[in-house]
Amino acid sequence: MKLKRSSGIIMHISSLPSPHGIGTFGQAAYDFARFLKKSGQTYWQLLPLGPTSYGDSPYQSFSAMAGNPYFIDLDRLVYDGLLSEIDLANVNFGTNAEYVDYSALFNNRFKILEIAYRNFNQQLTEFIEFIEREKMWLDDYALYMSVKEEMNLRAWQEWDEDIKLRKPEALTLYNNKLAYKIGFWKFVQYQFFKQWFELKHYVNSIGIQFMGDIPIYVAADSVETWAHPNLFKLDEYKNPTVVAGCPPDTFSHDGQLWGNPIYNWDYHDQTSYQWWIDRINFNLKMFDIVRIDHFRGFEAYYEVPAYDNTARHGYWVKGPGMKLFDKVYQQLGDINVVAEDLGFTTNSLAEFLKDSGFPGMKVLEFAFSNYDESPFLPYLYDKHSITYTGTHDNDTLRGWIDTTGNKAEIEHCIRYVNNCDFYNLHWDIIRCAWSSVSDVAITQMQDILGLGNRTRMNYPSSLGGNWQWRMLPGAYNDEIANRLMDLTRLYGRYKDYQRFYTTPVFSAIKRPVKFRVIPKPNA
Repeated sequence: MKLKRSSGIIMHISSLPSPHGIGTFGQAAYDFARFLKKSGQTYWQLLPLGPTSYGDSPYQSFSAMAGNPYFIDLDRLVYDGLLSEIDLANVNFGTNAEYVDYSALFNNRFKILEIAYRNFNQQLTEFIEFIEREKMWLDDYALYMSVKEEMNLRAWQEWDEDIKLRKPEALTLYNNKLAYKIGFWKFVQYQFFKQWFELKHYVNSIGIQFMGDIPIYVAADSVETWAHPNLFKLDEYKNPTVVAGCPPDTFSHDGQLWGNPIYNWDYHDQTSYQWWIDRINFNLKMFDIVRIDHFRGFEAYYEVPAYDNTARHGYWVKGPGMKLFDKVYQQLGDINVVAEDLGFTTNSLAEFLKDSGFPGMKVLEFAFSNYDESPFLPYLYDKHSITYTGTHDNDTLRGWIDTTGNKAEIEHCIRYVNNCDFYNLHWDIIRCAWSSVSDVAITQMQDILGLGNRTRMNYPSSLGGNWQWRMLPGAYNDEIANRLMDLTRLYGRYKDYQRFYTTPVFSAIKRPVKFRVIPKPNA
């Protein structure tokens, strides 16, 4: 994979301004795309777009393929005649414009989508074609979500045994009994992908590319573990025998117990890794470039006995390594993938990354922890890499500067970036990333705005308070865009705009379907 010298911003869809409690594929997304263009950026990086489960983490999803219903723009459904303004009046989507209220969304958003479904023409040709084209994953997902609701939202491992084990007679029974709900969940996915690819079509047409995110693991309570148990290390009752995590370190005495089921790599090898090939291909149709989270897990992964309460007694196991990606390359050719290779590094991981050909990641917040030669100092970077000021799992720059970085770290940073104005230190760190030799430099929108840790997206291994930040309306302006453009031009990350275009692809696996792109207001 070859990258041109360029830059971008991390801004998840959920963090866009919206009158309906969470960011969507609506007007604010189109406005933000124009901000990216005005500021000379190439990439809009997102977190995973899947439907979130307990804890609201985009890295713990009910499906590796489906989209998050919260991101469907309700104003667009009004425009399409599926909702009225009255339907949206007096609905509690949350009262704080700066933070997502997931409880309010869960209690009220689906009621609104059900009204839209009742007003929808289910005989619409595009809808019927979508159902047929995406049946490889959509049929199981719609049934899974419908049965979950029937079972009072319990995890599928707690369902009645006949449907838990997918006995044929139970599948027939529930498909008939829950036909209306199954249709609803298919409608929701149709609207998600329709709106997403219309947005992507517009974003690409103005020269911006989307960078998506593939979590390496799926959730224990997901349609994949229910419908395809052979893919994972499960016992005869379909419960995980081992789960994912990471070992104890200086930050966590007990390590991190993620709880995701571990892949049965022997089975994947026997099937020539087809599930992973399909998953990567799906995401490469969704996005222009994809970041694979926890990439090191393909080289070696940390597994913990399923019934342990901490990760202290886990152990490292060799992963499939290049056997997987050789198969990927055979079927998909050269692919646009970024490897999240952060964390504990080894020589074997470095060799695996080199063999894969994917660019790795560098994080500037990690560069100034001491005066030794940190591998995150820019003068040690490989050109074939992506420099980040920080990620969604880190402090914001101002949060690190003002509250969490120790005095020696901050002084080291100030000397390194030659900062003369402490209150603009976050901009000098961005400048440092933009001036680095890395092919791509990326920062968070919170760092562009100089926001503190109250806007941090995630504190790993903690529940509550994560994934909630939303940008306030009017937070960015032409002055900020021009300042970023100046940096981007100065360090050779902006070239005269050359229009490139990708056809909106509605099918993630099969042939494309073109949709009429209805221009948004002011688009």
